[in-house]
Amino acid sequence: MRLLDKLQPLALLALRVVLGIIFIVHSYQFVFGGMPGAVKMVTGIGFPWWAAYVSKYTEFFGGILVIAGVLTRVWGFGLVIDMSVAISKLLWRNGLRGQRNFQLELALAAMAFALVCFGGGPLSLDSMWRRKRTAAVKKT
Repeated sequence: MRLLDKLQPLALLALRVVLGIIFIVHSYQFVFGGMPGAVKMVTGIGFPWWAAYVSKYTEFFGGILVIAGVLTRVWGFGLVIDMSVAISKLLWRNGLRGQRNFQLELALAAMAFALVCFGGGPLSLDSMWRRKRTAAVKKT
């Protein structure tokens, strides 16, 4: 079991990379030209037009920053909210097994929630910056 404990930083890195890639790939088409479709979808479920921009930019830039491990808990929380809204407003009625089900969104929300709880881990930019700050404080 000690070997598996030593792999935890790598597991958090893998979780961040996979989650980030999925969000980047999903939101790329909206951020770079398809935003009218996202606006139509978001206004159709009763949200203001700007919520589409918040959602898609959270997915795109959140995905990038989660991969890097920058403000991982903050972006993870934003992604949990994004997926929770998608499930509750768009996909809940379809269930876990119907067409357009919410299996993927639920899994993504759970992955993001794990990052909210555990942070980016030692192989993240947050951790590297924290170590540098701690070392600088010890020198003074």
